[in-house]
Amino acid sequence: MNKYFIYARKSTDSEDRQVLSIEAQLVELREYAKKENLFIKEELFEAKTAKEPGREIFNSLVKRIERDEANGILAWHPDRLARNSMDGGKIIYLTDTGKLVDLRFPTYNFENTAQGKFMLSIIFGQSKYFVDSLSENVKRGFRQKLRRGEYPSFAPIGYKNNVLTHAIEVVPEDAQRVKELFELYSTGRYSIIELRKLASASGLASRRKKKPLSYSNIERLLKNPFYYGAFRFKDELHEGIHPPIISKELFDNVQSALSLHSKPRKNGPYYHVFRGFIKCDTCGCMITSEIQKQRYVYYRCTKKRGECQQPFLREEALVSQIDEAIQKVAIDEKEQRYLFSTIDREFATASSLASSSLAVNNRVSEIDKKLGLLLDGYVNQVVSEEDYKRKKTELLNERMTLKEKQAKIDGKGKIWLELARTIVTSAGQASYIVRDGSFEEKREFVKKIGSNFRLAGATLLFSYNLPYNFLAQKTKYEKWGG
Repeated sequence: MNKYFIYARKSTDSEDRQVLSIEAQLVELREYAKKENLFIKEELFEAKTAKEPGREIFNSLVKRIERDEANGILAWHPDRLARNSMDGGKIIYLTDTGKLVDLRFPTYNFENTAQGKFMLSIIFGQSKYFVDSLSENVKRGFRQKLRRGEYPSFAPIGYKNNVLTHAIEVVPEDAQRVKELFELYSTGRYSIIELRKLASASGLASRRKKKPLSYSNIERLLKNPFYYGAFRFKDELHEGIHPPIISKELFDNVQSALSLHSKPRKNGPYYHVFRGFIKCDTCGCMITSEIQKQRYVYYRCTKKRGECQQPFLREEALVSQIDEAIQKVAIDEKEQRYLFSTIDREFATASSLASSSLAVNNRVSEIDKKLGLLLDGYVNQVVSEEDYKRKKTELLNERMTLKEKQAKIDGKGKIWLELARTIVTSAGQASYIVRDGSFEEKREFVKKIGSNFRLAGATLLFSYNLPYNFLAQKTKYEKWGG
């Protein structure tokens, strides 16, 4: 009497999308075995793809047949046994050596003859061809998605995949929290550890496990270009069509902050932080630094253009002037709250304009469709020439009016409001930078608020950038929201 192993397999890959589940296969195979009076030695099953060799249960099945524990296999279809040439060859070889006497499939009739084995090898080959073709089609689909700017994977935190439209959409609440993390970290005031605590307190969680974000999650989030409108796929950067949450400028600021945090924090006198961006006011050469008396850092002119009378300046004196320059643009919490509330009111106005802009765009799209249908009706002689000209005139006039309205709305964008919020955030951090900031943070902050840095004698000269120049000119009596 022949002894059979029942073998059922289901892959999680797209190759098995239409295949019965393992449980359904087992039910069908048990009924088939009962009807055919087959002696079942054991039921074996696994959830793994067969497009590559290496299935543990299948390999165990082959070895047990070689040990004569059974001489037959019952499976739903030959492609459950093999979708690659190596595993298919093992099955054929077992039938050649007589170890495998019979193969049973409810969906296919196998005969252990030369012709039967030949047909079985063709079916195995077809299964392999199906997998290979499917892989090529999937890759082709990915390439097409990438050309269209569509991200071919799961959306990161702050976004969601729309299963109906296959688009990636913003989750407003999470997106705002993600944006706040970027804004906070860009100030240089917060570490990854502190950012994780803030993220956990705000309710941000991993998309799949719904657990608080880990340190590595936070770092990956801050390095993900998806949030400014691009994405990486197989180490290649692509421009996306999904709506960005942050600006590219904010993303770059965060990368700079990450770079600074990854370096040793040396506020000691032997770390020359402030060279490379200050010039000599006398001859225009760059200012360099050197150590005197084995412990003090002095900054001086490189004198590459000849003799120069520019004196040495101790690092402590330079830092003191930089602190003074930074403090001039600082605003307190009361001023910050007032400015943020003013920006929020302007945002509300800008948002209403954005809603109007969306309505105008939708109406223009409707008119374009109507113009297309109207032309089709005229060409097919469903609409008379008189009606066609009259209706077309009405639609075109409305379209032109809407275009003019759209141009006016676009001229009142809210990009400057985003910039204003960034400026206020920076000004609110100025006092912290002066009081507790590292030398690197002081350097980056003063480079952000100023330009054209020069040393004239022992005095640091530079020009404040817009709009920090207005903050620097503000006296102690000029307050906002007072």
